Amino acid sequence: MNSIFANPEKSIAAKLIIATGLLIVVLSFLFWYATLKKQEQDIMSIAVKYGDSFVNFAKESTHNSMLSLDKTQTQRILENLSTPEGVQRVKIFDHKGNVEFSSDQEEVGNEVDINSMSCRGCHTDPVTGTLSPSPKKWSKYKDKKGSTSLKIVSQIYNDVSCSSASCHVHPEEQKILGFVETDLSLALLDEALFKQGLALTAYVIIFVIAVSLFLGIINYKIVTNPVHKLSDGMKQVAGGDLDHPVQIDSIDEIGVLASTFNSMIKDLKAAAGQKARWTQTLEEEVAKKTEEIKRTQTGLIQTEKLASLGRMAAGVAHEINNPLTGVVTFAHLMRQRCKPGSDDAEDLDVIIEQAERCAKIIKNLLTFARATPSEKGKIHINNVITKTMTLVKNQEKFHNVKFHMDLADANLVTDGDGTQFQQICLNMFLNAADAMNLRGDITVKTHQVEEKDKPFVETIFTDTGSGIKEEDLPKLFEPFFTTKPVDKGTGLGLSITHGIVKHLGGSIRVKSTLGQGTSFFVRLPLIKQEI
Repeated sequence: MNSIFANPEKSIAAKLIIATGLLIVVLSFLFWYATLKKQEQDIMSIAVKYGDSFVNFAKESTHNSMLSLDKTQTQRILENLSTPEGVQRVKIFDHKGNVEFSSDQEEVGNEVDINSMSCRGCHTDPVTGTLSPSPKKWSKYKDKKGSTSLKIVSQIYNDVSCSSASCHVHPEEQKILGFVETDLSLALLDEALFKQGLALTAYVIIFVIAVSLFLGIINYKIVTNPVHKLSDGMKQVAGGDLDHPVQIDSIDEIGVLASTFNSMIKDLKAAAGQKARWTQTLEEEVAKKTEEIKRTQTGLIQTEKLASLGRMAAGVAHEINNPLTGVVTFAHLMRQRCKPGSDDAEDLDVIIEQAERCAKIIKNLLTFARATPSEKGKIHINNVITKTMTLVKNQEKFHNVKFHMDLADANLVTDGDGTQFQQICLNMFLNAADAMNLRGDITVKTHQVEEKDKPFVETIFTDTGSGIKEEDLPKLFEPFFTTKPVDKGTGLGLSITHGIVKHLGGSIRVKSTLGQGTSFFVRLPLIKQEI
């Protein structure tokens, strides 16, 4: 607490305590002053009330003696009335200010001072007799002993008993016969007021001290102590200690400030931790990038191998085409010997068609390796899908696979190389069979769609396999990316499929759910729709 007032200009708590203390002192002084004045007014009002009662008692006491013109009796009564403690003087004077009777016999026969309240209370100018619009019936003053005295003046009215008396001293038209003036000492009331003032002053001082101490303690608890905690916390944080939260549980502005400060400490600590983690994981990031570079290098080596394979395939293409030419030639000769429409003729047609397909596949492989343009033509989507399905379903790999065809009634036609689209279908079927472990259902659906006001034919290949992980989907069409074992895939099937679809002016997307299956959506431009 002493440190608060050592430098009050630097302490909010000191300023609050001083300002609050001064406010309490000022308000207490005003309360003290107002209370004393109110007590004085109340006591004076009571004194005036009892003074009026005393004057009325004096008028009633002297009423009979004055009706009988018994001056001796009237004088005696006034002297008796002045005997009680606190009654200083009682006198009766007429309109001219002549004192007729007085408890102080030396005043009898004298004139009242025209500047005293006895005259000035009713007349603004006693010489001319001008009446005051607001007569004053009492006043207070200090006597010779320094005590407060109360002077009360009251009129003696000419009532019926007086105007009809046998003396006939005063006519009936005269309303006021004279005045009774009494001086009462208020020394006892002064003493009472003094004691009450001392008591009230003591109460106010005790109140001010108690409230100041109470407010000082509250300011210390609510302001000083929390501010010191915040200051200490800031010093700790400035020194690098981020494990020093400020423990302030209030919900006021200082509590909110402390909560914000603690949040800042947490953020700083998190940032420092993140920085430390970045430092710790730098080598891991470098190792990861190194591994990616190695994978890229491996892919480049594989690409170079495939390029070598393409060059080698160009060298052996002639040797492969020669046997295929023989197969096609003799198949045609045998076909001529068979009856049209017979089973042997149909089987020979399949042999001729697939042998020619093999020749085209070899040619497409060379085209892919040498980037030569493909042969353009009309692709009948439904026919190519049906032929490809017929080709693969009798293979051992598809013995436990069921095909479901939901092809559009219309014959959907697009522009391109039919062999390339058949390669797309074949890749889809082979990947689906591998994903289902050679057992499950493959569904193929075709229909027409609109995209940006242009017609497209969309082919959907759906399997009931294990699905593809979400993190693998963005890399699905990258060259050499595969989820199959090393001896079962090169990672080029979907990449080649993606390249063919883009070459045909279309798009391909995939939707997969783990444990439920995968769907590939191949969308190609629709140039003709035949019913």
